[in-house]
Amino acid sequence: MIKDILVLVPTELPARPVIDASISLAATFGAHLDAVAAGYISSSTAYVMDGGAGAAVASVFEMEQERATQRAAAALEVFEAEARNARIAYACHPMQSVPADAADAIGAAARLYDLSVVLQPMSDYDTFDNALPKEILFRSGGPVLFVPHIFRGAFKAKRIGICWDGSRLAARALRDAQPFLRQADALVTISINGADNAPAHASTDSLAAHLARAGLPAKSVDLTASRSEIQPTILSLAADESLDMLVMGGYGHSRLQEGLLGGVTRAMLQAMTVPTLMTH
Repeated sequence: MIKDILVLVPTELPARPVIDASISLAATFGAHLDAVAAGYISSSTAYVMDGGAGAAVASVFEMEQERATQRAAAALEVFEAEARNARIAYACHPMQSVPADAADAIGAAARLYDLSVVLQPMSDYDTFDNALPKEILFRSGGPVLFVPHIFRGAFKAKRIGICWDGSRLAARALRDAQPFLRQADALVTISINGADNAPAHASTDSLAAHLARAGLPAKSVDLTASRSEIQPTILSLAADESLDMLVMGGYGHSRLQEGLLGGVTRAMLQAMTVPTLMTH
């Protein structure tokens, strides 16, 4: 069951996609929704303060804190108006912090929620809001729903695609997605190069049998693609099947390896077209 949801409301990027998606999700599941927005304090300013400073620098730091608090509060004003109109149970949590502390605090808080909702990182923008969603994925220990920045309107997950490679992360994502799967009208399992990659005892046929026993019949699609074409192939199929949501494991390697070698997760975050539930 999903009864407690956390949404990260951006302060530097458009917030409407995650506001719309999270509020409609809370209404669908009858869940409580906590919204957190972090106004960021310049790390360089905080560093100067840690080293000891005079009254002038202290005044600048106080101004930074005040502006950060105002940015967080402003981001939550739109959320609160929409949440109130939707008559859901909610709470707002503005915070001001240096980026590293915000990642620590929100990442830890996310561990106590059934689901975290974040905005897709936008590759053309160098902001702290871009880094935090991935930190929540790494730190929360639970499912994170990435909402594309092109998303508009209420969230629905009537047709769901399950990306399957037989891995531990894919299995975790499958389990975390159960509340969504049970409310869906249609499920599609997506395997790319499955015959070569999926373990024999965790094949797509085994997955189909498992889902059927749970009362969740699914259409199976097996495709082939080079590594660089896996993400475009998944999104092409999502369009062909009119999928509302994808389910997949997130970051099979360490962050260092993903940064050096690329990966399906990183490619998906850069160019996703439908909301994607990920688990690390």
